[in-house]
Amino acid sequence: MNIKKLILTGTLLVSFISFAQKDELKTLKKIYAKDLPSATELQEYKATVTKLEAVATEESDKVYLNFYKSMTPILEIINLGPQATPAQMARFVSPKNVSDLATGLNATLDYEKKSGKKIYTDDINETIQNYNPMLINFAVALDNAKKYNESSDVLYASYQLTKNPETLYYAANYAVKAENMDKALKDYQELKALNYSGEKTIYFAKEVATGVEDQYDSKADRDNFVRLKSHNSPREEKIPSKKGEIYKNIALILVQNGKTEEAKAALTEARKENPNDVGILTTEADLYYKLGDTEKYKAIVSEAIAKDPNNTDLVYNLGVLSMTSKDYKSAETYFQKVIDLDSNYINAYINLSDVKLVPDAKIVEDMNKLGVSDKEQKQYEVLKAERKRLFNSVMPILEKAYQLTKTNPDVKQDTKDVVNQNLKLVYNYLGMSDKAKTIN
Repeated sequence: MNIKKLILTGTLLVSFISFAQKDELKTLKKIYAKDLPSATELQEYKATVTKLEAVATEESDKVYLNFYKSMTPILEIINLGPQATPAQMARFVSPKNVSDLATGLNATLDYEKKSGKKIYTDDINETIQNYNPMLINFAVALDNAKKYNESSDVLYASYQLTKNPETLYYAANYAVKAENMDKALKDYQELKALNYSGEKTIYFAKEVATGVEDQYDSKADRDNFVRLKSHNSPREEKIPSKKGEIYKNIALILVQNGKTEEAKAALTEARKENPNDVGILTTEADLYYKLGDTEKYKAIVSEAIAKDPNNTDLVYNLGVLSMTSKDYKSAETYFQKVIDLDSNYINAYINLSDVKLVPDAKIVEDMNKLGVSDKEQKQYEVLKAERKRLFNSVMPILEKAYQLTKTNPDVKQDTKDVVNQNLKLVYNYLGMSDKAKTIN
């Protein structure tokens, strides 16, 4: 065998493959450049992608192969024509397609930045700008269909395309809704690494012709329309920082995963980052409550109340803790404070009545121990009067709670049942049988 001829043959083969790759890339580039490729051209495009997959070896060939391949769903959508409906377009949009698109486009952008040859960079940026709203709408549609995991995947892919951390934030939230805590933790930790806060101001103004309020990302844009007198009634809305929530969610997931020490460290870091965030304090308090450290829990909640004295939930929680610890005097003080802050806080009324009725068990016990002697019967009447005073003191509290069950549609049935049962008991003991009959 002529070795020299064999080597020459091999060289010719490599050369042939190289030319084949160039021809295939030329075909793809030509079809891709069309504003509206025909169905036949689209089939040729897909067949050429498959053909190129088998022979692509060079870095540039692989990069552009993945670019053209990832753009296939976009070409499918373009091929539908300008009259295509969202339902028709959705056939070519899936979480995997979106993820592949993000990977392919980002790899191409990175390669062109490295090589200094911007062949598709501008086109990719335009594609992202034009099609990202469709991806967001797709994510919303998946949410409406309760496909939260898929919605999270699409939003994450959108984030990969746009590098907009707000989209990543919503991807994390949908992962939580999907109970995919590993993914949610990864997304939240990525937000933390990005130092994302989400804090911003949104600007609004009403269009004079329609009365519809438009939203603007910058004050200058909004003010310009107001100055032109096409809009009026300017206003601003401040979006608070989401850092506390992000840190809190990281800690909660770590707690749920049994990683207590990591959760403690995350909350300590969160506190340093957001010292005035009451949400972080309550999360930390909840952690220590779950660990059985009620003293630490109480100390942290007290600290939170000092920062937010009108936070009824925090005060209520201290009441519940005091009640559980049989510190009924403190519990009564906390529940009364909740009512003073929010006269519609129905659970505070229920618990306050329960706390006030705590002595009733001992009164009944003492009454049952008494015999029939004159002395014991006098003592019985004293205890009976004491019990009557106790029930009279509780009656207006339960009546208010009963009133709230009638006017507040959000009150759950089991809460209504407790209130009804307790109020009936009080009415019957106090001889108010007519009132007791009115309780449904």
